[in-house]
Parts: sequence; structure tokens; C-alpha cells
Amino acid sequence: MQDGTPWPGNNTRDHPGMIQVRVSAVLTNGPFLLNLDCDHYINNSKALREAMCFLMDPNLGKYVCYVQFPQRFDGIDKSDRYANRNTVFFDINLRGLDGIQGPVYVGTGCVFNRTALYGYEPPHKPKHKNLGCSLPVLVGQARKVLNQVRRGAGFDDEKSLLMSQMSLEKRFGQSAVFVASTLMENGGVPQSATPETLLKEAIHVISCGYEDKSEWGSEIGWIYGSVTEDILTGFKMHARGWRSIYCMPPRPAFKGSAPINLSDRLNQVLRWALGSVEILFSRHCPIWYGYGGRLKWLERFAYVNTTIYPVTAIPLLLYCTLPAVCLLTGKFIIPQMRWSGVGIDEWWRNEQFWVIGGVSAHLFAVFQGLLKVLAGIDTNFTVTSKASDEDGDFTELYMFKWTTLLIPPTTLLIVNIVGASLEFPTLSTAATNRGARSLGNYSLLSG
Repeated sequence: MQDGTPWPGNNTRDHPGMIQVRVSAVLTNGPFLLNLDCDHYINNSKALREAMCFLMDPNLGKYVCYVQFPQRFDGIDKSDRYANRNTVFFDINLRGLDGIQGPVYVGTGCVFNRTALYGYEPPHKPKHKNLGCSLPVLVGQARKVLNQVRRGAGFDDEKSLLMSQMSLEKRFGQSAVFVASTLMENGGVPQSATPETLLKEAIHVISCGYEDKSEWGSEIGWIYGSVTEDILTGFKMHARGWRSIYCMPPRPAFKGSAPINLSDRLNQVLRWALGSVEILFSRHCPIWYGYGGRLKWLERFAYVNTTIYPVTAIPLLLYCTLPAVCLLTGKFIIPQMRWSGVGIDEWWRNEQFWVIGGVSAHLFAVFQGLLKVLAGIDTNFTVTSKASDEDGDFTELYMFKWTTLLIPPTTLLIVNIVGASLEFPTLSTAATNRGARSLGNYSLLSG
């Protein structure tokens, strides 16, 4: 501020709560929205302009639900010991999805088309069935109702008016100003509305019970019922026929903080994996949800991969046990691996942490997800603590905090060490004997 003190709320680790999306519809009703995590900030002033190039394109824009930017982070050590940058996911997977129906929504660094966030469908193409309510249909109904009111509606017309009003209230809630804002394709608030009226309506819309008995959280806005609501929200948009865009400007658009030690990183991965398992065993499972809609097959396959990956913890657990068994029995299996796209050091860090997270966080997520879905036992997730490491010495990188998530990988480590210690003396003796025989043969030949 003018006196040199930081602006209140600028601290990424301590700031007030943000206004919800439906309140912004009453106050400003911009046709596009920027979604950022609380620990992210704008790093590229031209990022929003690049997003607008897609969303306001006269041909492509009407089919785009959001423009997703890759996540970039501060405070990560050069070796990226725990694969915090997720370069394989952001620089390979999401870029590949951009050529199908678009990248998944990752919860931050995303510019939304408000119309898509309200559960509308994009313009329909022939030979496609409706999954929801299209914007032109609702606008046409609203205009018809307004015309009936102006010319003096009869009994039947009044009944039709009441039915239309009830339908809109069930969808968006009981706020006339808010419902009117959802029908404005180009955004903006009604010119006749005064600031006092809008403020009063905003207080009503922001109330905790406003979305009760409406479609908020199930068909409109961010979808409830999962700790990874981002994946579920984007999936429902793609199922309606929208497509998304992946935008990777040379200068990172947004930056945030990442967990710096192993315990926090594992708890973060546990939360993601648990959310994926919840979606996998819910009615929104991409294996069967939305058939007859407008979701492309390759996009569906990508969403299946996004939700089913924690289950790989079980075969991965067996795979990690095999080396110890091989060392104990003397029979070895050498897997062949291939890599491409990302540097070998980044790929190796990613694979290294995939094994650690797979036999710990993913394994716990499978069992917790099954308990929640089958037995109704809910588990609280641990909020990931993040550090900015302002001193630059990564003092917290090697901080060790014990967590139950470390039990499986620690057990596997001990088993492998025991197996290696039992087998290596035998291998060393055999190598010595072979060396002695080779030297004897060489002496005979030279003689």
C-alpha cells in the first residue's frame, strides 16, 4: 500500500476466503472466470489475453468450456527429488489430451466459460442426443414467458409461467436476479438494478443453504461429493459435449507452492488418489457414465486412466516384492523400459516417486475408498502443508515426519535389504571362483 505495508490478503499462506462464483454472477456477471488455488499467483500478465483468444474465437469459442494452463511451482530443489513438478503429467499427458477433446480440469490455473459452468450444453450438432438443457432453449422459454406477462396471461399461460419459473428455481435457486443473469449470454447485470439491490441479492445468494433443493453441486458449478472435484467437474462438461484447450505460454502463466518434504507429498498424493477411487466407484465412473452423450471414446479412455490408476498399487506391490524374491532364489527378471519426451533425470525422478507413492498413498486410497463407498465410513484427509522456502536453502527438504503412509514402503525396503544381504555373499564367492578359473586358463594358454 502507500505506506509500504503489504496489501491485506496478499499472503498466500494466510488470507481471507474468496467470493463464490454464483455471487459474482449477481455483482458483475462476467462471461468468463479465472480459477486459482489460494497459493497461486499470476506470473504472466498476458496469460488471460491468450485464454481469451480461444474463448472469444468466433468459430472455436462457442464449443470451449475452459482453457487450462499447466501448473508451475516455486521453491522446488533442482533435482526435484519427489517429482513435485509433475512434468510427465503436465508436459506430456495433458498435451496429448489437447488433441482429443481437451485436457482434464486440474483445479487451478483455469479460465472458465460461465455458460459451461452453469450446466448448459454447447451448440448441438446433428445425430446427438441432449444430456442437459441448452442455453438457446432456456432463453427462448424465458422470452416467451416475458411476452405472456406483457400482454396479460390467461389461466393456461399463468400455469406455464409458474412451471417455467419453478424449473429455473430448481436449477439455479430462488433468486430472480441470479436466474436473470444466467440467461444473459454476453454477461453483465440488468441496467435497472441498483447497487443496493444487487448487494442485498448477493447476501441472499451467498447464504449456506441457497443451493439446497437445487442442482448446484450435482449439475451446476463445481461438483460436490469428491475431494478431487476438479476431475469430476471437467468430466461432466466433456460428457455434455464441450471441449477444453491446453495453453502453454513460454512464460508460465501462474505459479504456486508445492510440498517440500516426503510426508507432505505423500499426503497430497493420497488425497488425489482417494478422490480418483471415489469417482471410480461412483455413478460418475467414466467406464459407464454418459453413454449416448457427446464424450469421445479416447477422452473416456483418458478419464478411465485418470480414475483407475490407484488400483495399480496392488500389482505394483507384487512387482516391488519380486526383486527380493529374485535375489533370494537366484533367478533374475530384467524389465525393459523405454522413455521419451522428458529429460532422463526428470523421468527417473517421476518413476522413482511413482513407486514410493504407489505402494503407500495409492494403496491407502484404494482401501479408504472402498470403506467409504461400501461401508459408508468417511475418512478425513490431511491438508498438505506447503513452504515457500524464502531462504532458498531447502531446509525442509530433508525434514522427516513419520506418517502411517510410510509403513508399506519402509517394510518393502527392509525386505529388499535383507534379501540383498543374504544373496550378495554368494554372488561374490561365485564371481571370485570364475575369476580364478579365468586366470588359470590364461596362464595355460600363455605357457
